[in-house]
Amino acid sequence: MGLTPTKVESLWEMQTRCWKDRLNRLRHFHSLPRRGGAGLRASARLDHFTQVACGILVPQPRIEPLPTALEANNLNHWTTSRCTIHMGAGNHTGVSQFLLLGLSDDPELQPLLFGLFLSMYLVTVLGNLLIILAVSSDSHLHTPMYFFLANLSFVDICFVSTTVPSMLVNIQTQSKGISYTGCLTQVYFLMIFAVMDSFLLTVMAYDRFVAICHPLHYTVIINPRFCGLLVLMCWLIIFWVPLLHILLLRRLTFCTGTEIPHFFCELAQILKVACSDTLINNIFLFVATALLGVFPLTGILFSYSRIVSSLMRISSAAGKYKAFSTCGSHLCVVSLFYGTGVGIYLTSAVTHSPQRSSIASVMYTVLTPMLNPFIYSLRNKDVKGALGRLLSRGAPCLRWATDLRTKWTL
Repeated sequence: MGLTPTKVESLWEMQTRCWKDRLNRLRHFHSLPRRGGAGLRASARLDHFTQVACGILVPQPRIEPLPTALEANNLNHWTTSRCTIHMGAGNHTGVSQFLLLGLSDDPELQPLLFGLFLSMYLVTVLGNLLIILAVSSDSHLHTPMYFFLANLSFVDICFVSTTVPSMLVNIQTQSKGISYTGCLTQVYFLMIFAVMDSFLLTVMAYDRFVAICHPLHYTVIINPRFCGLLVLMCWLIIFWVPLLHILLLRRLTFCTGTEIPHFFCELAQILKVACSDTLINNIFLFVATALLGVFPLTGILFSYSRIVSSLMRISSAAGKYKAFSTCGSHLCVVSLFYGTGVGIYLTSAVTHSPQRSSIASVMYTVLTPMLNPFIYSLRNKDVKGALGRLLSRGAPCLRWATDLRTKWTL
């Protein structure tokens, strides 16, 4: 027995979520004839329009009756196999990629966005690289606090390099596509470096707590071996949590040509465009955010509450200022990092505009890593002095290179 228009409409309702972006293409489907071989024509039309809705280019389907099993319990499986893409290896169908909508579709703004983000990226990489070179080359900065600062600068370089270069390539090539594998890889490393930023800020707060509250035991507690173990433990922890997120993502299904209203693959945005149930993913995301985001922030607040209580016992104002001045740069970075994170969360909760959420995300993905070197170099005399000595040593090399190039041109 053929497939009647009523059964066709029920199939449409079962796959509404999968076809919502291309539903307008199928409106003329309701003009199918209802008499005289309607079953066969509806069967062929349904197969053809299912493939069109999924964005798969295939030859014109043959007109033949549907299998009997299709009208029983296998209806959902028959349509799902044509409409969804499994993230697992070997199960991709059609064009295996996402579409990143970016910050704007206006062609006139693309050169401006390219120049702006390229400048911010170069400033970020150069500033953090100078911090790393200054700490490693100056013996005065071979202390635990600056060891953690060098690690923070390295993580910031990796963090911004995860998103901005791919965005610049997409703008330059006028392409919005990113492969499923590339999207998952971007999500994985983005989570690693974001969580590592939070962990390092917590470790630096603990370092300041021991230095101010237990100054006599500082060199015993915060020794080089302990600092190395802290950083290594942070890396080992964060390598596994994003991996669980990726494994959970691989069980989800997505329609071909899924659009992500962002300029990079963000986990929350990917879960919103999934065609299958994301309850387990959302629960794990909530738990991981609480453990890896709220707990480090709690540790930072606890450390500074103890620091403030210790400073209140100091009688002289000069002593209070000298002790607290070592925490100024760290407090600014913590406020910037967590402030932008909370701001993005509130923005996504209050407004439902994907473009505004994308613009807000620029704050913590690009702006925060760019400002960190300026905060530590401008507010810290030791870092400022080390950068001056580093640049003074590099000036003769630059003059030598300039003279050599002049001789070769002559």
